[in-house]
Amino acid sequence: MTDMISIPTLDGATMPAYRAAPADSPKAAIIVIQEIFGINAGIRRKCDTLAAAGYLAIAPDLFWRIEPGISLDPDIAPEMQRALALMGQFDQDQGIRDIEAAIRFARSAGTAKVGAVGYCLGGRLAFMTATRTDIDASVGYYAVGVDGLLGEKHAIAKPLLLHIAGEDGFVDRETQAAMHAGLDDHPKLTLHDYPGEDHGFATEFGQRRSDAAATLADQRTAAFFAEHLG
Repeated sequence: MTDMISIPTLDGATMPAYRAAPADSPKAAIIVIQEIFGINAGIRRKCDTLAAAGYLAIAPDLFWRIEPGISLDPDIAPEMQRALALMGQFDQDQGIRDIEAAIRFARSAGTAKVGAVGYCLGGRLAFMTATRTDIDASVGYYAVGVDGLLGEKHAIAKPLLLHIAGEDGFVDRETQAAMHAGLDDHPKLTLHDYPGEDHGFATEFGQRRSDAAATLADQRTAAFFAEHLG
């Protein structure tokens, strides 16, 4: 079952979200954190796949405070430019508070454990979710700007998995090296590198997808959630 729902925010408003529920009682919930393209077809497909695997999947519309209902295609140049502009307007700290609201909503629905998975901007927010909330397990795909967040790593208390694209056009080699130097020895972190892959390799649709790397990363994510969310 899939539908659009409203989630109470921490500041008393309501936030739209896409929800995909499994046929039976969910074994856990997973918050799916969007790229800069909003809750588009790819993010909805991610949710649907998680629901098919037995999870309650919720993708909060994190751009709702700017404009609700954003759904963009990165392969269309004007839509990519609009997405980059939206990222520049987006308040990431407020975004984490909205993700916290989604976590609370999922727990109120009766799921004992809640995980998070994010892509691009969402990968960065997945890292911040691991440092700033009580999420049970988090995964970030090609997270941007993590080198600037290493000062928060002491707050990571639950497992975190990061997928790193070796030829990421938004995360250069120096940044990747800083991520490894700062995080490889953290007992709660696992980093996987994908040599030769570019940003967005695990997208569901479009020109950025790299099937072999996407399949491997998604298999690792599935095993990670199976281990830590049950």
